[in-house]
Amino acid sequence: MRLKTSLLKDRTHRELVSCVGWTTADELYSCSEDHQILRWNLLNGETSVVVNMQDDIYPTDLHWFPKTSSGKKQALAEIFVLTSTDGKFHLVSKTGRIEKSVEAHRGAVLAGHWNYDGTALITAGEDGQIKIWSKSGMLRSTLAQQGSPVYSVAWAPDSDRVLYTSGKQLIIKPLQPSSKVLQWKAHDGVILKVDWNSVNDLILSGAEDCRFKVWDSYGRLLYVSSSHDYPITSVSWAPDGEVFAVGSFNTLRLCDKTGWSYALEKPNTGSVFAVAWSADGTQLAGACGNGHVIFAHLVEQRWEWKNFQITLIKKRTMQVRNVLNDAVDVLEFRDRVIKASFAHSHLVVTTSLQCYIYSVKNWNTPLIFDLKEGTVSLILQADRHFLLVDGGGVYVFSYEGRLVSSPKFPGMRADILNAQSVSLSNDTLALRDKTDEKVIFLFDVQTGKALGDGKPLTHKLEVVEIALDQSGPASDRKIALVDKNRDLYLTSVRRLGREHSIIKIGTMVQTMAWNDAANLLSGVQDGQFTVWCYPSAVFVDKDLLPKTLTTKDGSEFSSTPHILSYVGTQVTVRRADGSLMHSCVSPYPAILHEYASTARWEDALRLCRFAKDQTLWACLAGMAMGSRELAMAEVAYAAIGEVDKVQYINSIKELPSKESSLAHMLLFSGHVQEAEATLLQAGLVYQAIQVHINLYNWDRALELAVKHKTHVDTVLAYRQKFLQDFGKKESNKRFLQYSEGVEVDWEKIQAKIEMELGKEREICPSKIKILQTKKKHQSNSLLN
Repeated sequence: MRLKTSLLKDRTHRELVSCVGWTTADELYSCSEDHQILRWNLLNGETSVVVNMQDDIYPTDLHWFPKTSSGKKQALAEIFVLTSTDGKFHLVSKTGRIEKSVEAHRGAVLAGHWNYDGTALITAGEDGQIKIWSKSGMLRSTLAQQGSPVYSVAWAPDSDRVLYTSGKQLIIKPLQPSSKVLQWKAHDGVILKVDWNSVNDLILSGAEDCRFKVWDSYGRLLYVSSSHDYPITSVSWAPDGEVFAVGSFNTLRLCDKTGWSYALEKPNTGSVFAVAWSADGTQLAGACGNGHVIFAHLVEQRWEWKNFQITLIKKRTMQVRNVLNDAVDVLEFRDRVIKASFAHSHLVVTTSLQCYIYSVKNWNTPLIFDLKEGTVSLILQADRHFLLVDGGGVYVFSYEGRLVSSPKFPGMRADILNAQSVSLSNDTLALRDKTDEKVIFLFDVQTGKALGDGKPLTHKLEVVEIALDQSGPASDRKIALVDKNRDLYLTSVRRLGREHSIIKIGTMVQTMAWNDAANLLSGVQDGQFTVWCYPSAVFVDKDLLPKTLTTKDGSEFSSTPHILSYVGTQVTVRRADGSLMHSCVSPYPAILHEYASTARWEDALRLCRFAKDQTLWACLAGMAMGSRELAMAEVAYAAIGEVDKVQYINSIKELPSKESSLAHMLLFSGHVQEAEATLLQAGLVYQAIQVHINLYNWDRALELAVKHKTHVDTVLAYRQKFLQDFGKKESNKRFLQYSEGVEVDWEKIQAKIEMELGKEREICPSKIKILQTKKKHQSNSLLN
């Protein structure tokens, strides 16, 4: 990606240009110390004077009133705030008429910004004061007062905090009076410009120490640039938070959100005092110290998928290259390309008015449909559907261009959703809530309604990143999430009335991604590149999980890598310096997943024997146990030396009834309550009591015995034996109470147990014979 810049031969302003602001994607206003406001029309290249201001007005900052608020068009969108050196701010209409001038500060007003929904205006002055005003220009409060000038301010994404400069310090102050103020030394020189992005929640700062820095909203440093030749005079985030621009003397730089540079331009502009992005994020304008306004638009963006590479070569033109045969196709669009995504054999491109869907099999005839809203800020793809996010909402489309659903939840702000807070699979959509980052809303893609009972998934800490697995049935859908402690958790999306069981599967995880065709999860954790070959093992047998991991040294990926994709056997990683690295993963786990999903257990067994890999055997053990394939699980557990589990599986195979077998398989996976419920539902009360006796859950065993008025003496007998073995006396009040009135007779107890087991065998004697014959046949075939 790079910037294609353009400057007029003759400067249009006679003095330095102090501020610029876009009204639409093709119209810009600029203000200069020559007291003129100019309108730039990029469609026809014309520049016209909007108004000549009074000679005592020297503008310092310009900010247009937000056009939309939570997807709704604003009524006041045709005005902007203009701050000036005479201590006033002016509300100016699009025609240049000054609607209102307000005395705001002693000395110059250095910055003025509307908040995201246009309900408040903040101004910062040379007098060190920061004031908040209503949209009609009435003073609401003085937020801060300090001894040094405030050169720049920015609103937090939810407009509840304000970031401002104080010499070399950055300060984040909440609007709530009693809330804690965050302050830190950010630079070695006076900070001149800051910006805070609403989508990625990251902060930019540029200062007289000739450096720019990227911070998170807690004030932690994420990136620091090398020293430039001149002070950094402007910084600005693109609306989608993926890139930002930095301006300095004769310098314009385009950077990724993690800090590394895409492009560096050295135009003859003098200092770039302000940078403004168009609403669609495709172009920017800079206010230059020599009277010019510099325009730049993004070109040469690249998208890759398997053997195809796509490049945006002009505003409205893409080039598709098949690297296998070097065939080239050129795609032309009616309007400027705003967003694109390439995955799952489809290219989805959005312009300002339309959406184009191309299949890799046919680049000549795209499917085209019109967009209701304007700017699309995010595209996500799954195998069957894709997702568009714009200011108005979230929309799921099929690749035939049909609107499938439009999920919503109370208080949803579509304008601040990003790839880390949204995830899409063939049947499920997950959205992290911005107001409470511990909450994840889950929707059915087909209906757009919340899954299950409608309650969202709630984690104990703020969630940083979410990702849904991409293959398998909807009933088995899993979501991986990384919280702010960088711990990785896995949980099932469809919980069927049960509470979400969120299980930790990794620590110090910096980045993660699911495979596009199999449920393999890749990530970088604690400096190691890790692949979880069967993450769902944690729901079947927790002890298996470490054995299903493949790891290798991740030092080559640098300190803060980001996994872009995991397609087939190739993982693509973006390093901190912007370079791309590819890492290959063994194809065997994906093949094993395919065999298990299609119940080709014999093929799976042959693959494991061929590969002679303990990780594969561990995966097979988990898959077989999860699919209730006990004979296969027995062989796999034997191969990894889990003798105790082989014995337990053998004991399950010998159980007389289907319900008992199912209950003990649930026990094997640690689901005690489900195992108990299965046995009680089948009327096997003694077996349910015996489960708790075996697990030493004495209170629950006695509770069941008393409730069902059976085997109270059995529980007491086993409890006495347990205490005798350890040489202890009974101290539990309930057991003392019942032992007084119940006689323990081991012969009677043994007779009752035999009778219970006999009843269970009588339920289906024919089934036992069939099972015995089948198991003998399976064992023989496996041994052969």
